[in-house]
Amino acid sequence: MVIDGASPRVDVAVVGFGPVGMATAALLGQAGHSVLVLERYEGLYNLPRAAIFDDETMRTLAKLGLADALLPKLRVQHSYEWRNGSGDLLIEQGYAETGRSGWAEWYSMYQPDLEEALDRFCQSSPTVQVRHSSPVTAVRQDADGVTLTVGDGEEVRARYVVACDGGNSFVRAALETGQQDFGFSEPWMVCDFRFRRPTAVPPALQLGDPAGPTSIISLGPDHHRFSFMLDSAEAFDTESAPDKVWGRVARYLTPEDADLIRVATYTFRSLVADSWRIGRVLLAGDAAHQMPPFLGQGMCSGIRDAQNIAFKLDLVLDGRAGDELLDTYQTEREPHVRAVIDKGIELGRTQTMRDPELAAARDARLIARRVANDAPEKVRFPGLGPGLLHAGGGALSIQGVVADDRRKGRLDQVVGAGFHLLIRPALLPAVEPYLKALREAGVAVAAPAETGGTLPLVHDVNGTYGAWFDELNADAVVERPDFYIYGTASGTGVAELVKELLAAL
Repeated sequence: MVIDGASPRVDVAVVGFGPVGMATAALLGQAGHSVLVLERYEGLYNLPRAAIFDDETMRTLAKLGLADALLPKLRVQHSYEWRNGSGDLLIEQGYAETGRSGWAEWYSMYQPDLEEALDRFCQSSPTVQVRHSSPVTAVRQDADGVTLTVGDGEEVRARYVVACDGGNSFVRAALETGQQDFGFSEPWMVCDFRFRRPTAVPPALQLGDPAGPTSIISLGPDHHRFSFMLDSAEAFDTESAPDKVWGRVARYLTPEDADLIRVATYTFRSLVADSWRIGRVLLAGDAAHQMPPFLGQGMCSGIRDAQNIAFKLDLVLDGRAGDELLDTYQTEREPHVRAVIDKGIELGRTQTMRDPELAAARDARLIARRVANDAPEKVRFPGLGPGLLHAGGGALSIQGVVADDRRKGRLDQVVGAGFHLLIRPALLPAVEPYLKALREAGVAVAAPAETGGTLPLVHDVNGTYGAWFDELNADAVVERPDFYIYGTASGTGVAELVKELLAAL
């Protein structure tokens, strides 16, 4: 961190220290950039908001070296049920023990545990400084950087700013960026419990009861959440009384089973900011988009933002890419976010029908669909929109288990994080002339095969990559640091893919 007079001058200032701000700061710090985090609260928020995350997010946490320590504090969930007021199963969504990203597809968590782990990482990073009780009160930028006013007048200078300051983002408002409202807005009461003893409670259940839509979700091994749709935001004042809350959950929990640790009201919203990049300022997480929680993708979407921003800022700050690369952040991420919002609204409206006749028709339709499918449904999200992509790029990559002559593990742990060139062994001679340049550009090369050896030759332990190459009809895949495919190629096109990647870097 460079001190310029009384003003700290850093590569990146991150505004907000929730999970998205933490991940952004951690990833940039891991890459060696100076980061100053400005958080308005005096300490960690220390209350749960998000309840779940997916395998893609876990791959990010593993990249930061946090996964193994977190695992004992998480709960792996394999199904998500949607039932009506009579208990009939309407929708069952299935989640695999091992997803595309090499980890379980659904983890339930108690958010303070995650934030403590991310906070420890940031506090231990030599290039990251975290400042609490530091509200940003003004934003000013020019061609060379951004000046943030902190509190009553201190100024902080940064080359770039990432605003992760939530749905009520001060930075977004200060830059006068509008938002598109998708028209889905509902008041809910959220009640969190800490178990006193082992208790059988549905781990993941949405109740589409016209008399009172309810959500029940695990927050890891020791906590649970019940959420109740309210008739109006004003109803919270009376419905939040502890005796009323216990009355609502009496079918599942008693005061002997658990302690009621929190009751809060939230209005589920669906909003997307018009611009996610304003000059040298980027919006991420809820500052850029808010979505209903019915898919559990709010925090996951913010972590995807952090990954996309971090690797691109790394290239720009190191002078390996021009500033215009940052324009691809919104073009790539917004279509994905909008698809998640649309699906969340669809499921939310399905669950929250208050008209009994319409709900009965819904039940008949969904039961018939479930019987016809005869298997749990899978939720699939789209890939990226146009941006830093070659032909065949944009889809989420996969991560399998590989082994070289020294170790065995998931790909990232064996070959390292960052850009990956994954290639069939028979095509290695085609990229031999570029191996030195790839290494200098920070691209790890791995050739998964039936048997392993010294890198780049690695053992494709479960045949994951061989099957994937066949599925893609490709001989080589370039994977970006945010785990999305940069591009694919076959035969003589492999060398062209590599040359284009090197030019982009």
